[in-house]
Parts: sequence; structure tokens; C-alpha cells
Amino acid sequence: MITNDTIVALSTPAGAGAIGVIRLSGKDAITITNSVFSGKDLSAQPTHTLHFGLIKDGDIVIDEVVVSLFVGPKSYTKENVVEISCHGSNYIIQQIITLLIKKGATAAKPGEFTLRAFLNGAMDLSQAEAVADLISSDSQAAHSVAMNQLRGGFSTELNVLRDQLIHFASMIELELDFSEEDVEFANRDQLQELINKITIVLNKLIRSFELGNVIKEGINTVIAGRPNAGKSTLLNALLNEDRAIVSEIAGTTRDTIEEVLNINGINFRLIDTAGIREATDAIEAIGVEKTMQKISQSAVLVYLFDVVNLTSTEIKEDIASLYRPGMAFVAVANKIDLSYQDRVKELELSPDIQFIAISAKENNHVEDLKELLYETAVGDKLSENHTMVTNIRHVEALRKTQEALASVSEGLINPVTSDFLAMDIKQALYYLGEITGKVTTDDLLDNIFSKFCIGK
Repeated sequence: MITNDTIVALSTPAGAGAIGVIRLSGKDAITITNSVFSGKDLSAQPTHTLHFGLIKDGDIVIDEVVVSLFVGPKSYTKENVVEISCHGSNYIIQQIITLLIKKGATAAKPGEFTLRAFLNGAMDLSQAEAVADLISSDSQAAHSVAMNQLRGGFSTELNVLRDQLIHFASMIELELDFSEEDVEFANRDQLQELINKITIVLNKLIRSFELGNVIKEGINTVIAGRPNAGKSTLLNALLNEDRAIVSEIAGTTRDTIEEVLNINGINFRLIDTAGIREATDAIEAIGVEKTMQKISQSAVLVYLFDVVNLTSTEIKEDIASLYRPGMAFVAVANKIDLSYQDRVKELELSPDIQFIAISAKENNHVEDLKELLYETAVGDKLSENHTMVTNIRHVEALRKTQEALASVSEGLINPVTSDFLAMDIKQALYYLGEITGKVTTDDLLDNIFSKFCIGK
């Protein structure tokens, strides 16, 4: 899949700016740049050095630039890499790229620099995918997870398991070579112990995806309740700005309003919804239907109720209609500034439901609610310092590995011949290898790297 072409692309975001960085990678990157650079002879300069000069098309000066040299294999792609820092004019950038292509470079495809880094052994596939996650990370937690994966935390854990499996696979292959002598080189009890150990690790990694994915994408947090419960007031209080229209008229919110709130480095995607009640017109009916759709898609549901004007029976009915076992559910009693009487015991809330009393209008206990949202969605799961899976492709491969290992375990309980055991172990190794890129296809790589931005 790798070619001998020297590729070029703009690596900074498109649009006018102070500078633009144009990147080349390939064996001729330095030679091509040298042919348009007026300054030092770049081919005679050491790696990791900067050089000021002019980019010229014949006698025409296009720009004053700084050229950064990275001589392979001491570069991102392990090839010769040149980065040209020019002024951020779109015209200048296009003129330089066009000139470099005229001199022999090829326009890079999305993700092609990182693809070359992977193909040249600078990183494995899961680390390469972490590059895209790092670029798109928009919270402290998403950044931390991507950095851990980029540094090889996930790969290291998988490679240890894979190496142990390879050892047993080789022992079983050895048995096949001596099949006529009926000998066993692979201890079946030790193999079963290893499968049990690997299964525990796989279960932990698969479970981590639920949290890892919401960290990467943000936690869908729906604010639901009856009309005039104060949902829009609460949204404004959480955001500390007037984002939603607040009115005493019931049914003011007819559509969902979505905003992002960062709590302790985690992005919560707050969704203010239309009030839950019997709709009085077609437009309101659509709003209520959208509310129920958002509730079904939520990672955290905040049920806000007017503690003054609703009876305990009405509150219980609402909770019963909204709550599903296992969901992250926070019941919030609002308007405690209005003759609030504590009726929490009457509600008989399930232990799975978190409860807090606030005044959204007076901003009382809103900060406490933020902390409760964080504890409900994340808790101490981030402090365990374990690898977190954020990629659905990885989860699918882990599940297939589990299935293959279950077949190995079944073959040990109901003894099968060594060749069947070897086949199932190879399947498990194949799926583990898909994650780190020890096993790849061109289609898989095209699919992964086509989602990258050009220039990375």
C-alpha cells in the first residue's frame, strides 16, 4: 500500500492566519524543497534544524519562510519530512503547494502522513487512531484518554496477552509435529488459567467502552419534566447564561435546546426538552415526541419537578414512566425557595436514583447538582488508571476475541484434538492483531485513515 511518492499538504487549518505550515514526506522531500528554496543547501543540513530563506518560482519570490528539516528515520513518518512555515495567506499557500507539486510532489490524501507512520513502524494501528481522537478531543478527559492510547497504553496491555497466547499456540503447533507420538507440550490447565485471565481483562476493556465512548463524544444529559418545572431556568443556571427562554406560560419550550457544559474536564451535552404532558396542539405534540426520543438516547436523565405544585403521587407517576433499571437517573426537586417542605421520604425513591433539592431561579445548590451529575456519570472510574476503550472497532474485535477464546475453553472442557485448539487460538490472535495492526487489510486501512484530516 505504501508508495515511493513524496506527498505534500497543508497541515494547519484552512483559512487566513498568521502562518500556514506545509508538510512534505518522502525520500525526495528535502530535494524537492531545496529546488525552490533560496538559502542554505538543505541537503547538507542536519536533522531537526530550522532554516530561514525564500521560496522562489524561478526569479519570482513567493514568500519568506522558515523550513524545518526532519531527516528519516528521525521523523513522524520515519521518512524525510520537511515543514515549510509561510505566511497564512491562502494565495501564498496554494502557490507554494502548486509549485512543490510541479517539482514532483503528490497531493496527500486524508490521513496519509499518519498512515505512513503506521506502515513504517513508527506506531501501531490503535496509536494511529488515537492521533485522530487527540485532534478532535474537546475536553480534558477526552485528551487524557487519547494521550494514554497514543503513548501505547492500550497496545501494551494487548501485546502482553497476545504474547502469552502465542506461546501456547506454538506449543500446540509443536504437538502437531509430533502427533504420532501422542505427546503434550502445552499444559491444558495453564492454558485454561490464561484464558480465564485474558477473559477478565477483555471484559474490563469492553465495559470501559461505555464510559470511554461518552468521554470521547460527550455525555448526553436530558433535562425532562412537566411544563413550568423550571427546566429552561435550570439550563440557564447550569450554563450561567440566558440560553433558553424562561416564561410562566406552560409549554414555552417546543423543541429541544442543546448546549455543552464542562464539569471537571468532562463534556456534558445538556438537552432541554419540551414539557411532558398531554399536548394541546400539533406543534407541542411533536415537541413531546422529541422529548421521549431524547430520553431514550440519554446517558443521564435529570428529572426536574416542581416540589411545591406537584403531589407525591404525581411525582412517583412521572418517575415510574421515565425510569429504566440501570439508567443514570437524577431526581431534582426545584423551587425550594417557595415554602419548600421536605417530602423526600414520601417519594420512596429507588436506591438507583440520585436525589437533590435546588432552586434554579435563585441558583441555590446548582453547583452541588453539577458535582452530582459528575459523580453519577463518571464517579471514580477515571482515577483507576486503567486503559479505556473509545473505539467501536476495537470493541468489536475484543468481543470476537472473547468468542474465539470461549471456543478454546470449550475444547479444553470437552477435549478436542490439538489442531482444533490451535485453530481457535489463531482466531483469537487474529482479532487481537486487528486492533494493533499486526493483521490488516487495505480496505480496513482505507476506512480508518479516510476519516483523518488532510495534512495529518
